[in-house]
Order: sequence, then C-alpha cells, then structure tokens
Amino acid sequence: MMKYLIIFILFLSASASAQYSDKNFGIGLNFVYTTNARIYLTPNSSNPVERNSYFGLTDIFNPGINIRYKLVENVMLDLSLEYMQNTATGNNEKVITNTGLRYIKVEDGFRLIPIELSVYYLIPFSTEKFKFLMGGGVGYYYGSMIRKFGNAEVSSVERNSAYGIQVAVDVNYLLLENIAFKLEMKFRDPQFTVRSRYNERQYNYNGTKVTVTRQEFDSKIDINGVAFVLGAVFYF
Repeated sequence: MMKYLIIFILFLSASASAQYSDKNFGIGLNFVYTTNARIYLTPNSSNPVERNSYFGLTDIFNPGINIRYKLVENVMLDLSLEYMQNTATGNNEKVITNTGLRYIKVEDGFRLIPIELSVYYLIPFSTEKFKFLMGGGVGYYYGSMIRKFGNAEVSSVERNSAYGIQVAVDVNYLLLENIAFKLEMKFRDPQFTVRSRYNERQYNYNGTKVTVTRQEFDSKIDINGVAFVLGAVFYF
C-alpha cells in the first residue's frame, strides 16, 4: 500500500511541475501588507517596565520584487527585496518648555529594506492551474528610525543590521502559461537597534520653543507581524 501511495505522490508531483518544466526563471512584482510592528523607545533602560514598553504600528503596506530560479524539478530558489516605511503619531518625546517638562506628540516610525533568500518546494497536490509552494530561508534587514515634530528630524548615528529566518506558504494561479497571480503568507520577526541624533537641541513646536532632553537616543524596532504578499509573476 505504501509503495502505491509513494508512486501516486510522485506522479502528482511530476504532473504539477510540468507547467514549469521549460521555464527556469520567474520575476515577480509584489504588494506586501504587514499586520503590525513595534518600536521600543527605551530598549536600554535599567527599568524593565520602561525597557519593555513600546509604540505600536499597524497596517504596513510596501512594494517588493522577487526573482526565482528553478534549481531542480519542484525546487526553486527565490531572492526578494522590499522597501518598508511606516509612521504614526504618539506622545513619545519628553521636552523642556518654559513651563517645565512635558511629553509632546511626535511622528515615530521606521524605514526598512528586507533582503531574503529562500528555497521553495512545489507541493505534490498542486494542479495544472494552482501551484502550491512551501518554503523558508534567511533574511538580511537594514533599517533606520524616523522621528519628526515641528521643524525637527533625526538622522542615524549607528544602526545594527539584523539577520533572521522566515517561512512562507505560497499559491500561484496560472492565468496564462507563463503569467501567474501569487498570494503568499510569510512569517518573520526581524529586530534591529538604531541610535539616532537630533541635529539641534532646540526646536519650534506649535509656535513654542522646546528643548529635547537628549540629543542622541536608542530605539529597537521589531517587525513582528505576519506578512501577506499579493503579486504577479512572469515565468520564462
């Protein structure tokens, strides 16, 4: 019984990959939605409550591209590149005013370039039109902190790039012989730290002069949400 089951699975696998048999490359244009991310504003604080407190970001949309190469039958190598940027407003900065210390609203966020190398396997129960793939790999993540208020902005003094792993499930629907729509769900959790610096100590905020309490500060950014990818792939 097991022998016949193995033969049946191999048959399905071979027929499912037939559509790809004469096409070794694929180029995709992607639209990526990430559910949420966190910015830890005082990651080096000795106070555990402050150290673990974060500012949340949700509904992150960004573009991406990917290139696929068929290594062997049913196995593909994938290199993807994205550009992520997202901000939100919160009472996250403590400043000195003429009436004393106070927290003000600032626009906090991040920029991130994920570069991921993955291996995908074509699942045997794929059909002529629907190709189901499962894969995973490694990622390199390079990013920076965004902070704006009044006429103030920050620049990165030091940033630590992040490395991580990710896994994904992917379904392709072949609209034509060499053009497919792709829907993918990806699980990853890149984290990186960055030290940022204000160019000045005093700024104009809503018509009032304010002084920042620290000219340099550390942040930790954690992209901990699930990523959903919608794209189009051209195989050749």
